[in-house]
Amino acid sequence: MSRNTLAVIILAAIAAAAYLAIDAYTERDAGARGLEGVRDSGRLVVLTRNAPTTYYIGRDGEPTGPEHDLARAFAEALGVAVEFRVAPTVDAVIDGLRHGEADLAAAGLTITAERREAFLFGPPYQPVTQQVVCRRDNVQPESVAELEDLEIVVIASSSYVERLEALRRDHPELTWRATEDADTETLLHKVWLGEIDCTVADSTIVDINRRYYPELIAPFNLSREQSLGWLLPAGSDALREAAAEWLDGYREEGRLARLQERYYGFFEVFDYVDIARYIRRIDERLPRFRSLFQQAAREHDLPPLLLAAQGYQESHWRADARSPTGVRGIMMLTEATAEAMGVDDRLDPAQSIMGGARYLAHLRTRFDDEVTEPDRTWLALAAYNIGRAHLHDAQTLARQKGLSPYHWRDIKQVLPLLADPQYYRELKYGYARGTEPVRYVARVREYLHVLRGQLQQASR
Repeated sequence: MSRNTLAVIILAAIAAAAYLAIDAYTERDAGARGLEGVRDSGRLVVLTRNAPTTYYIGRDGEPTGPEHDLARAFAEALGVAVEFRVAPTVDAVIDGLRHGEADLAAAGLTITAERREAFLFGPPYQPVTQQVVCRRDNVQPESVAELEDLEIVVIASSSYVERLEALRRDHPELTWRATEDADTETLLHKVWLGEIDCTVADSTIVDINRRYYPELIAPFNLSREQSLGWLLPAGSDALREAAAEWLDGYREEGRLARLQERYYGFFEVFDYVDIARYIRRIDERLPRFRSLFQQAAREHDLPPLLLAAQGYQESHWRADARSPTGVRGIMMLTEATAEAMGVDDRLDPAQSIMGGARYLAHLRTRFDDEVTEPDRTWLALAAYNIGRAHLHDAQTLARQKGLSPYHWRDIKQVLPLLADPQYYRELKYGYARGTEPVRYVARVREYLHVLRGQLQQASR
């Protein structure tokens, strides 16, 4: 187990009150403990991956993710605590389960015949389709035959490899490279950078990543619809039956649908090149809230137009804005942040704007004196978006690379590396989608520039 993996596990244990302190498996624990062993020990040990479709540290500094929430709900139903163990790759997850390091693996694993030969699968809980993913302005294959001359890289020990091997029987010229040193999210980023032609990813992973890398396309499906399921050691029949019975009730109550909506039903992201729409909304929406932005800015020593530009980036100046991920209101506050900032009703525009201003002002105080303006504001905006913990990791990484931890121009160079396993495995808070805060700050600055220009013209 790497030092970074242990750090992530410890953070998860501290952050969630229901979690037990981490302790290593003993020889007695090795192998399939089954339902009786789980209940006797008072804990369900779960292997997972650090990724946006499985388990990650949110901007509140607490563990979250679809697999995290699902496994925790199952543990609660069993009346035990849950302990997450984070492995760097799918290959490592499967190998860990094979060596008795957990009771089950919840890591976005596709149910396949090959995996059934060595393990048990819990009930299917989410449909996915394997998709070929390329960059729009690079290559656009429309069939398996058109993949034969392309550089294709996929993760090792994945269902993607199984599918490609099956397809090669009819397409002997089809080649690919399987890597053990990257996850699917990293490969998608490499496709976006133009470093490789294409990769293969589940449709859920593609949907999330296209929000951040809009040039990615999925020209065709590589498989029919498949299902994700938890992987269990052979001999865990009673635990599998308990999971199946629980999932039936979880689904019937609508909780599974709500969980999937939370993580995959994203609200529409504004197209940042459509400045005309933004200009129209300056006239149509901003007047209702402008005095609130001004008042909050005065109380917290912030530039009022900056706060207004941030509010637009967050919600398009909609007081009733809601995200499936749980944030609400004009300033899109999480429930935890709202409580910390004294906000009772996140959909009340006055409370939301004041709470958002208070939070941004607080974040501006969380940096060393060496951080001066405007870098202090840009770093605070990035922390508002991704969380102070992950920004701390970015500053650590900047120091390691001989860059300045105090200047935005250097921090924005290293933030995208928080999604690269080569780096995030060695950082305290693990995986984060570091490209998002870079774009977030750039958009707020762009909106600020346009807003200043429009108001100056209006005052002439």
